[in-house]
Amino acid sequence: MRKLMAAVVAVVSAAVLAPAAQAAQGPQWTPCADGGPLLCATLTVPLDYRNPGGEQLELAISKLPSASPQRRGVLLLNPGGPGGSGLNMPMSLVSSGIPASVLDTYDLIGFDPRGVGQSSPVTCDLRPEQIVSNVPPYAKDAADVVARAQVAQGLAQQCAASASGPRLPFITTANTARDMDRIREALGEPKISYFGGSYGSYLGAVYATLFPDQTDRFVLDSVTGTGGLDSTGARLMGQGMEDRFPDFARWAAERDTSYELGRTPREVKAKYFDLAARLDANPVSGVNGALFRHLTFGSLYGDGNFPVLAQQWQALDRMDPSVAVAAAQDFANLLSSQLYVVCGDANWPESVAEYQRNVEQDRKRYPMFGAASANVWPCAFWATEPVEPPVRITDQGPSTVLLVQNRRDPATPLAGAREMRRALGDRARMVTVDQGGHGAYLSENACANNAVNRFLVDGVRPARDVACESDKSAFAGLSDEAQRDRENAFAKVHAHPFGSHPSS
Repeated sequence: MRKLMAAVVAVVSAAVLAPAAQAAQGPQWTPCADGGPLLCATLTVPLDYRNPGGEQLELAISKLPSASPQRRGVLLLNPGGPGGSGLNMPMSLVSSGIPASVLDTYDLIGFDPRGVGQSSPVTCDLRPEQIVSNVPPYAKDAADVVARAQVAQGLAQQCAASASGPRLPFITTANTARDMDRIREALGEPKISYFGGSYGSYLGAVYATLFPDQTDRFVLDSVTGTGGLDSTGARLMGQGMEDRFPDFARWAAERDTSYELGRTPREVKAKYFDLAARLDANPVSGVNGALFRHLTFGSLYGDGNFPVLAQQWQALDRMDPSVAVAAAQDFANLLSSQLYVVCGDANWPESVAEYQRNVEQDRKRYPMFGAASANVWPCAFWATEPVEPPVRITDQGPSTVLLVQNRRDPATPLAGAREMRRALGDRARMVTVDQGGHGAYLSENACANNAVNRFLVDGVRPARDVACESDKSAFAGLSDEAQRDRENAFAKVHAHPFGSHPSS
């Protein structure tokens, strides 16, 4: 009955959604606090777009202006998450190697989405020990699911009881897309172009659906399924781990003399299951089997993480108590705002028994990580129901979208990108890249980078979907130090969408 009533309320809410109010005044740009070339400003947007004259939120935006008189327009940016701050993303793209031709074509516009960073941040009053990934721990059995449900319920209650709890229904992807259109209006632009990765791909698809006539050149990187990070999207990470792990297994096997993790990829994979089982029984320096699985999953985002991951495996294999695991950073706002969005966007299953069935199923389908990604999220116990139905991504609108996707992405696997591609139909083309990791544009693949650059600069999009072969020539001329700096910036652009190290 609860879900039936929620569906009725959602439909009614969507039906009475008010049109956008008059455009906000143009932003008053001033140098950002860090003293760099970025300019910063603040806009005001409605908390609830059905009541545009009600409570307002502050939205922090940034701009890296184009110096070219041939400037085409603005390129809005989102790094994903949800919960990732985008204010400094223009500079991260510059450090990642975005070409001058793109910088000449657009003002790069960063922003902190509603509830994030400097944009009226929300909270779940997370305690230090709770500032860990929202991805649940690996569940070994049905009892672990019950234990996780109790933790998840407590987190949901904390979010609802916090000072920002009354905003729970309104920190959503659809409202963030509406905020993006307010940014467009404030900048005086008839249309916007966009680059977003991971969850940002879903945000871009939602904007392109709600505002098709304002959509110029949209690039969606590391693409989610059509539901974004709902319960189905979360479960896709189990498949993503299976897709991606063979890259690390081959890498480690080729270096067996250094790390002694296995002489073949098969042996390295067997070592993963052996270590996980041993750590389930006897944790080392606080690292148990669940944390080991999460550390491995998170390290698969980029090949540059492989040496540290192999060293951690080696220390754990030797039961070395001095094994180093990075401490959690202050991701309290990221994790809180992430829950507000993913729990507010869609109805999640509420039955613990359903999660137990899902975990058992995914443990068999995706034994490396499926019993984590299918486990219980706080969304199962969320205090509010979505105020409107999820935005349905369709092929209705102009053909102005380019998807770019690695074949072996652990967090947003190819299966989700293909689902998004089918839904967008002739609105989109997709560039598929034969490489692993999270993030395709500005990676070392020249084919993918050139395809995106041609689209952004010249509006030339492939006539049909394109497959890029494995290639690491894009930044081959950089020094080792410059390459490390570029890779660090690339990691910020394509950040881990679920915060820091996960719960054990």
